[in-house]
Amino acid sequence: MIRSRRNARSSAAAALLVLVATVAAACAGPGSPPLPVAPSGATSPPGAATTSAGTGSLSSAPTATSATSGPAATTSSPAPTRQTSEGCARTIVADLTPAQLAGQLIMVGLAADARQDSLDALIRDRHLGGVILLGGWYNGVERTRAATRHLNAASDRSGGAPGLLLAADQEGGNVQQLRGDGFARMPSALEQGTLSAVALRQRASTWGEQLRAGGINVNLAPVADTVPDSLGRDNDPIGRWDRQFSSDPDVVARMVGAFVTGMHEGKVATATKHFPGIGRITGNTDLTTDGIVDRTTTATDPFLEPFASGISAGTDLVMVGSAVYSRIDPGVQALFSPRIVTDLLRGRLGFRGVVITDDVGAAKAVEDTPVGQRATRFVEAGGDIVLTARPSTVPTMHRALTGRMKADRGFRATVTAAATRVLTLKADLGLIGCD
Repeated sequence: MIRSRRNARSSAAAALLVLVATVAAACAGPGSPPLPVAPSGATSPPGAATTSAGTGSLSSAPTATSATSGPAATTSSPAPTRQTSEGCARTIVADLTPAQLAGQLIMVGLAADARQDSLDALIRDRHLGGVILLGGWYNGVERTRAATRHLNAASDRSGGAPGLLLAADQEGGNVQQLRGDGFARMPSALEQGTLSAVALRQRASTWGEQLRAGGINVNLAPVADTVPDSLGRDNDPIGRWDRQFSSDPDVVARMVGAFVTGMHEGKVATATKHFPGIGRITGNTDLTTDGIVDRTTTATDPFLEPFASGISAGTDLVMVGSAVYSRIDPGVQALFSPRIVTDLLRGRLGFRGVVITDDVGAAKAVEDTPVGQRATRFVEAGGDIVLTARPSTVPTMHRALTGRMKADRGFRATVTAAATRVLTLKADLGLIGCD
C-alpha cells in the first residue's frame, strides 16, 4: 500500500472499531435502478494527475485483517519510514514562503471542456499543490495522460519545489470521471458491495493501475457513507446514485478496506469520504442548503466504522463533508468544526494523514461563507487541502491564507503543520525528494 505507516493503526482507531462493532446498525440497501446522470461537484470531487516524478515504490502485498476493518496492505519492498517522509517534508516546508505554503493547501478543478492551459498561470503564480479533473473525461487514457503531463509541466519544479497531487473522482457507476479506451467501466459501489472483499481488492488494483497510466496519483474514493434502508434513494447525494457499498456499516467497512488496499496495490492514493458520513441527510450539499442537517450521527456512531476501517487500511486522505451534525457540533458545518476535524477524526479515530474538503468553490452549502473564510476556517479547524471546483475562487482563498499567516503567528504554525502533512504525502508518492 502507499506507505501504510502514514495512517498506521492507532490505539484510538482500534478502540473505536471495537466500540462500533458492538452497536447494532441499520441493514438493507436502496432498491431502484441507477439514474442516468451523475451528481455534480462536492459529493463527487473530480480528479488530478501525477507528476513526472511518479508515485514512488508502493507495495502490492496485502495482509489479512479482521472482517470489521477489511483487508489491509503492507509494503513488500524497502521504503522510507514515516519519520523519513516527515523529515523530508519538514526540510522543504522550512524553506517555503507564505505564498508557497498557502498554495500547497489548495486543489483546483480542471473541467473536461476547459482549455488544457487554462490553469497554467494559476498553478505557477499561486504555487498550487494539486489539480482535480472535473466534468467527465471520456476520451480515454491518452487524453488524460496528455492533460496530466501538461499540468506537471506547468508546475514550477525549480529549486526542488513539490510536484502536483493530480486527482480524479473514480468511484464507479454514475461517478466515474475518467472513461474511454484504457479505463474499464466500473460498476456502482452498490454492485461492488456484493463482491467478496478479495474480489473487490483485485478489481480496485486494476482500476488503480489504469489511473496511474493516465497520470493520476490520487483517487477521491472510496465512499464510506452508509445510507440506511429506511432512507434509500431519498438520500440525494449518495443513495440516489447507488454510491454506497451497502446499508450495513459492517459491509461498508469491509468494502472500504478492500478498495483502499486495491488502489494502493495499483500505486494510487485514496481519499475516504465524506466524513463523518452524509448517508442520513436528504439534501445534496453541492446543490442546496436544505436537508443537510444530520440529527442522528454521534461521535460513537456505528456509521463511523467504515471510516475507521479506511484509516486502518491506510487511506492517505479523508474528505470532510459540508453537512451539519447536531449531535456532535450543532450549527457548525463539518469542514469548519474543530470538534469533527480535530477532536473526532484526528483524535478519536487517530487519523494522521491529509484532510481535504468536499468542493467549496461552487457548492451551495457554503455560499453564505465568504470565499476566503472557506479556506481559513477549514485550516483552522484542522484541515489541510481546500478543494475548489471554481478556479476564480483561488486568488481570494490564497490571499486569505497568506494574509492571515502574516497577521497571526499561531495561524502560520497551523498552516505549516498542514503543509507538512501534505508534503509528507507527496514524499510518500515520490513527488518530492530530499538528499
